Amino acid sequence: MQAGEDKSFDDINVTPMVDLYLVLLLIFIIMTTAGVQGVKVNLPRASAAAAKKIDTPKMQAVTVNSEGKVALNTIPVSLSELETKLGAAKTANPEVPVVVRGDRATQYQGIMDVLDVLGRLNITQIGLVTAPPK
Repeated sequence: MQAGEDKSFDDINVTPMVDLYLVLLLIFIIMTTAGVQGVKVNLPRASAAAAKKIDTPKMQAVTVNSEGKVALNTIPVSLSELETKLGAAKTANPEVPVVVRGDRATQYQGIMDVLDVLGRLNITQIGLVTAPPK
């Protein structure tokens, strides 16, 4: 041995072995997940007496068409009628959700008038409906 070579050759490089274990672990995880999703079972049925009616808040849909006319749940209404009907719905359910649908060609003022009515009624759960991107 020379003076600069006092290094032992007994060391094993474990990096390729760790890479192999990680690849095998990844394959195992993917196969296990795929196997669980494909399991089909025949679920039991409950009797009609066991099913209870679950009261979910009825969503109110306000639509403003391209001419600026307002409709509540497909029924044409004026802004004062909209305020009265949504006020009654808020009295029945304080957390009533409202979605506002506006035509692309609608004047912005029509949407703002509807949002103003919702603000006066203190309705906080408001959604604005849009088309999904293509």
